[in-house]
Amino acid sequence: MGDSLSSLVHQPRLITIGNNFPMKRIITFGTFDVFHVGHINILERAAALGDFLIVGVSSDKLNFSKKNRYPIYNEDDRKKIISSMKFVDEVFLEESLELKLEYIKKYNADILVMGDDWEGRFDWVKPACKVIYLPRTPSISTTEIIEVVKAIK
Repeated sequence: MGDSLSSLVHQPRLITIGNNFPMKRIITFGTFDVFHVGHINILERAAALGDFLIVGVSSDKLNFSKKNRYPIYNEDDRKKIISSMKFVDEVFLEESLELKLEYIKKYNADILVMGDDWEGRFDWVKPACKVIYLPRTPSISTTEIIEVVKAIK
């Protein structure tokens, strides 16, 4: 009996829910700086597409390479904010846009969800998982919030 239990521990297992239906795992990515309702909306809609939501939070270094500025909140604070959301199940640090496929495989994601501002940019991962681009919340973005705050000074 001890041998069979030991062999089960080392074998990969399919994650299931309920009546043994496979769990649908959703993965998404973002900086999530200066957290706002648009972030809540996209994460909530992503979570509704499956059973387990995994969020990659862009590292400070990655954010600088994309936007030529560091986030207002550091990567640890942003990970903590995202981790606190009731519909987010797992959070990790995203180090590179080019590693999307590796992250998808590592976290066994069935669906990649991105904002429609990235439309078409990640279609190359479609052989590994479904890709869905969700509309952004109108009239709100972190960049706009930062610009408004700068203008107030």
